[in-house]
Formats: sequence, C-alpha cells, structure tokens
Amino acid sequence: MRERKPQPAFSAAGAAGAGGQPEVIVDFLFDHGLFHVAVANVGEAPAYSVSVKFDKKFRGLGGTQDVSALPLFRQIKFLAPHRRIETFLDTSSAYFRRGEPTRLTAVISFRDARRRPYVRRIAHDLSIYKKVAYVLPPAGTNPPVISSPIPQP
Repeated sequence: MRERKPQPAFSAAGAAGAGGQPEVIVDFLFDHGLFHVAVANVGEAPAYSVSVKFDKKFRGLGGTQDVSALPLFRQIKFLAPHRRIETFLDTSSAYFRRGEPTRLTAVISFRDARRRPYVRRIAHDLSIYKKVAYVLPPAGTNPPVISSPIPQP
C-alpha cells in the first residue's frame, strides 16, 4: 500500500484537485419582513469570475434602485469557499405592493481555480413569503437603519 502525503487544510489547487469545487448560488433571504439578496459560494473551493443574470428586472429600496443591475451581480473576481455577499433588497410589504416580479430565475456563471466553467440556473418564487407573519418592533423603538448606496458621479 502506498503512503499518501498529508495535504494542507486548504489550498486553492488542493481543493480543486481533491474533488472540492466551487458551488455558487443566489438566494433571496426573508427575515422579519425584510428581503435581502445574496450571492454565496457554498462549495469547498474558491469561485472566480462570478456573474449573475436575472430573467427579469426587479427594483428595491422603495422602488428607487434597480437591484438586478447592481455591479455585485456583474463580476465578482473571487469568492472564497463558504462566503457570501449580501445586499438589502426592500421590505417585503413594499416589494409586493409595487408589484415587483415574484418568479425570478438567476443564471450564475463562474470558474474554478483551473478555469473550468460552471453554470447554475436557480428559480425563485418570492410569492411564498406574501402570507408569512412576522413581528414588527414595538412603536417607539428604534427601527433598523437602512443605508442607501453612495451615489456614483
């Protein structure tokens, strides 16, 4: 029997070569009436050149921001394993009141350390959150602070 050399706990080449691969997803997170959108690498290896395209345009921040067109979704050069980048979308009540799309498909493309391409297609149906009950903070307490992105010149 041949003896194997011990491998470091993590290395980009080791993870890609040892069967580990990146696995990038887009998820819509619902937390007490607030929607967030996240790009996450749930895989065991880094992802490179991550890009997301949505089948429909959707707006957030009270209808003022085309969230589907954010630079976040255009090109993430590097996304480490088990990391995510998340942005606030809107309150669920404002999102639904404006009639934003509830059925969205995200097409995610990315590469591994060996430059092998991957494409994932994930369908979401946000209408499942329309009837979800949640607790609002009591009146007179400080609501969460929601910051807007810095406007670009």
